[in-house]
Amino acid sequence: MGPIVDPRLGDLEDDASSTKQHSLFSLAGSLLAEISLPKLIAAWLILVVIPAVLLGLAPVVALGWAGKLAGKIAAPLLGILPIALFLGVVALGWFFGRTLFRLAESNFWSLNALVVEPAYAMCREALRHVAERISPESLQSARRKRLRFAATVLSGLIISAVAVLVAMLAWPSSRWVGGAADLFAPRQLAWIALANTVVLICAYLAVAALVWTVADVITPAPQDLRGFQPRTPGARSWRVAHLSDLHTVGERYGFRIESGRAGPSGNGRLQRVLEVLEELDASAPLDAILITGDATDAGRAAEWAEFLDAVAAHPKLAGRVLMIPGNHDVNIVDRANPARLDLSIGPNSRLRKIRALSAMNSLQGSRVHVIDHASRRAGKTLADALEPHAAMLSRFADAGRPYFSTEVSDLWNDVFPMVLPPDREDGLGIVLLNSNADAHFSFTNALGMISAEQMRGIEIVSAEYPRACWLIALHHHVVEYPRAAKVLSERIGTALVNGNWFLRSLQPLEKRIVLMHGHRHIDWIGECSGLVIVSAPSPVMEATNDLDTCFYVHTLEAGSGLALLEPQRVTVRGEPASGHRLAGSSGQARAVGAAEPGAGSRCGHRLQGQ
Repeated sequence: MGPIVDPRLGDLEDDASSTKQHSLFSLAGSLLAEISLPKLIAAWLILVVIPAVLLGLAPVVALGWAGKLAGKIAAPLLGILPIALFLGVVALGWFFGRTLFRLAESNFWSLNALVVEPAYAMCREALRHVAERISPESLQSARRKRLRFAATVLSGLIISAVAVLVAMLAWPSSRWVGGAADLFAPRQLAWIALANTVVLICAYLAVAALVWTVADVITPAPQDLRGFQPRTPGARSWRVAHLSDLHTVGERYGFRIESGRAGPSGNGRLQRVLEVLEELDASAPLDAILITGDATDAGRAAEWAEFLDAVAAHPKLAGRVLMIPGNHDVNIVDRANPARLDLSIGPNSRLRKIRALSAMNSLQGSRVHVIDHASRRAGKTLADALEPHAAMLSRFADAGRPYFSTEVSDLWNDVFPMVLPPDREDGLGIVLLNSNADAHFSFTNALGMISAEQMRGIEIVSAEYPRACWLIALHHHVVEYPRAAKVLSERIGTALVNGNWFLRSLQPLEKRIVLMHGHRHIDWIGECSGLVIVSAPSPVMEATNDLDTCFYVHTLEAGSGLALLEPQRVTVRGEPASGHRLAGSSGQARAVGAAEPGAGSRCGHRLQGQ
């Protein structure tokens, strides 16, 4: 007699954190009910209030100091103090300039990600959603384009106007020049600093919203790729299997955060994907197996162990695996509680980065190189770059100390982008980016950005190999897909916060690069601003054990530039709905050609040209 409830099939608890099983209102309610009030207060103070006070005090101190200098104060002590402070600032910039720049850049884009981009995107997409309802697909596309253009402009004007109004309301309480007497009234000074902060942020938001609007208007809309390049006889080509969002779990019958019971249990599907790759490689060798993030479901040690064990069981493939971190690898604070906060001074975020670094080093450490910015070339291998820090990483993973060290975070930033150089001057190189913005809150874990330092790394290697072509891998999608949405929640995506800037920065390499990413679990091939963009479906998510999933093997060909040929669509067969198979045992899977529709597959979005 079997159990009344089969534990292998999961239950309601497995759907608790699934975004696919709950509405946004339901998740928000859960967040409010479960959030830790003491930790929320601490996080609010550390991440918002203290930076806000410092930001508001900065102009008061700076202008006050400038006023004192301009007044030529005669007192020797007061005359020496400004000079000493100036020299101190110069020394701080000299020794810690790179760290401070990274901190400023990260906080700048975090402000965009937390304030500007959500406000602007919500307003823009809501207006576009209304516009598409007014002008459905059956009407002329020209009218739809005009309505979308009007929605974009209107959203920027609305956000800018609201920001200006708030700044005007806060202005009477602000003050921009301080004196020594202010030090004896700290409470009053704190309120002045907060008022200054509101004015500064709102002024920035007013300008930034208009800048975002202009960037959206002048950036060409993404379009489906109209067709694939035909094969050129004798041209050099490379076969790249593109996987993403494998979401390896640490339990034999575990379910994934986002899908719950709507996705497969355990890691059997991942094992079948690797078996299919073995078959494909035996029939036509693969040059690379690219995993564009979210190898794990929550970046836990057990999940990395399961993932590495699965890959190690296929040694012929392991030597060609290249991977980058996804938001689930480094930004999930707690897979069971989206209301959980992770303070920036705690060890957990650094631990997740150490696990990802260790896994990447195990698979590709001897093959990929990090950028040497001083010599402006691809420098040490990842393994060599990490070796001097290995003891520190091991100690931190064991004890979580020292608490306030920035060594792990600095090392994390230093190793990106990772570069697999071309095997000859006109060959194909692969650039591996980290597109994850730091997050300390599960509800904001999906934010993405590309740092200016990583963009400089791309410029360095492309100049070092001026005749080479490049496959650039990142986790987050650069632009939102050109598809109509049924509900508004589908439109509020998590594309790169600085995606428009990233596209413009890549323009000089337009004919020599192809971008590949994951994150959204959707198979789409298109172009934007002349750049070919490839989105990978997840062969694991969005389908229960009995349904088929898929991934693609892409062929890249070098000619006058880098051409994308018609891809091979690979179906991973599901298991029969009757007779639940134990997760982890071998199941049926086979590769199929690009033209096969794959009935029952959750790779429902067909590629343009198939």
